[in-house]
This record gives sequence, structure tokens and C-alpha cells, in this order.
Amino acid sequence: MVTILFRGMEYVYEVYKEKSFSKAAKNLFISQPSLSAAVKKIEVELGFDIFDRSTKPIGLTEFGEEYILAAKKILEIEENFDNYLNDIGDLKAGHISIGGTNLFTSYVLPPILSEFSKKYPKVELNIVETNTANLEKYLYDGYLDVVIDNYAFDESIYEKQFYEKDNIILAVPAKFKSNLEAEDYRISYDEIISGKYLSDEIPILPLKIFKDDPFIFLKEGNDTRMRADKICSREKVEPNILLELDQQMTSFNLTCFGMGVSFISDLILKNVGKKDNIYLYKLESNDSERDISFFYKKYRYIKKSTKEFLKIAKNLK
Repeated sequence: MVTILFRGMEYVYEVYKEKSFSKAAKNLFISQPSLSAAVKKIEVELGFDIFDRSTKPIGLTEFGEEYILAAKKILEIEENFDNYLNDIGDLKAGHISIGGTNLFTSYVLPPILSEFSKKYPKVELNIVETNTANLEKYLYDGYLDVVIDNYAFDESIYEKQFYEKDNIILAVPAKFKSNLEAEDYRISYDEIISGKYLSDEIPILPLKIFKDDPFIFLKEGNDTRMRADKICSREKVEPNILLELDQQMTSFNLTCFGMGVSFISDLILKNVGKKDNIYLYKLESNDSERDISFFYKKYRYIKKSTKEFLKIAKNLK
């Protein structure tokens, strides 16, 4: 009975994911008219409409919401069994999907992925780069097996494997005149590399010194943006936001070219080397200090490829 009820489920689910018949058809390598006809046939057989075609983008009917809920459960069962089969095959096949922001996919994942591929060359790797909000959604929905991020994911839903500490630093173009007032608060590149700047001996910058300068922020949904907003609010600074960007590396590069002040992870500075055209400042640790961790969903079958990936990440640290 289940087979009959959910025959053609992959067509319906793809339309639901893409919220578009044309995009779903492209992903499924069939024509849009063929896909529309297939979905309509399923709806006729079931006796109810799954999609509300009057909305843009296309939405679900009340019946459709229940159908998708059931479809997700079926897909999860199928995926768990597929993962089990790959596991008993000693990782001679299979796949793993890993997500992170550009910062971590650029500077943390490469050595881990290289070692994993060397050890398990037949396991397909899928890397997704996006913001924190999307990463959590994809991990929750099962599109991703593992996420690396510095956001505090809900520990009642996700397991956490700590990787390392991360701290946000203020980067300011050297040409900004406000730097003269902040001279006593500057930290050196060597102090960042050694970690000395985290000691109590190094004073914390009063952010109001730069309140009249242009800022470059990340877009909402990014952990660094959330923390930057909190820091500004706590110090009663209303930043003049010149640009809102998706990637922290772009923000840093624009600061290096003198466009504005930015909130930057010390991970970037440790990897790109010393820059003579910016000054760096320590921020108060309540909102600037965070953990970089790997997250995976609780109560979901943890496949062997995920376990091995996490083991390699832990051993390489």
C-alpha cells in the first residue's frame, strides 16, 4: 500500500525542494510538461492536491504538508539503510556531505578532506558553502551529514565535536585617522600568532573610537554578523554600514584596500599573513570568543564515513 501511495515521490519532493516545476524538471533531467503531468497524475490518484499553484513560489496545500512529512520519513529510512550497506562494505563506496562557511571550507577543511580522500578514495565528497542559517537548516533536513561552524547549535538536536577556539578581531584600514586615538589598543600580527593578545595585559578597544567610520558587515544569518551586532549594541555604537557581504574573506580584503572597518576571525589572520595596510584591535571576549566545532544530528544513523571523517579531523588537530 505504501508503494502505491508514494509512487513518484521523488518528483513531488524535488518540486517541493525547489519550489518550482521548471527547476525541479531540470534537476530530474525531464521536461517541465512531463513533470507537471506526472505530479498531476499522482494528485489525481491520491484524490487531493499536493501543491497550491496559486502562490509564487509554489506552496503546499494542507494535504501536501502531510504528504511531504511522510515522504521525509521514508527518504530518511532509505538513506539510513543505504548508509548501513555502505558501512558493511568497508567504505568501498558511499558519500558524505559536509557544510561550512567559506572561511572554514578554505582554511580548516582542506587538510582533513585530503587525508580522508587518500584513505577512502571511493567515497564521494560533497562540499556545501553557505551561511550559518542555511547550514543548520540543511543539517536538520538531512541534506548534510556534518557541518563545521562557530555558531552554538542547539545541543538537544545536534552532537558537537570541538575543533579549536576562534576570536573576532577588529580590522581597520591604516589610513583612517581614528587610528590615532586608538594607538594604545593596537595589537601586532605576532601577538595574534602567539595568542598573547588574548592575555589580560592587552587592553580591549573602546569601539566608539571608530563610530564615525564606515563599516563592512556580513549579511544577516551569519554568526559573525550576529556577534558584531551584539558588540555594537553593547557599546552603544550605531555603525555606518557601507556594505553587507556573504563572505568574511571578501570583507577582510576590502578592509585591506581601505574601504571600511570589519569584524574578522583570527583564523584568517593566521592564514593570510601580515598586512601592513591595516591595524588590528582586540574586542571584549563575551561576544568575540567562540568555538569552532563539527556538528551532526542526534538520533540519526551515523554512517561510518561520517565517523571516519570526524576521527581524521580530531587526529589532525
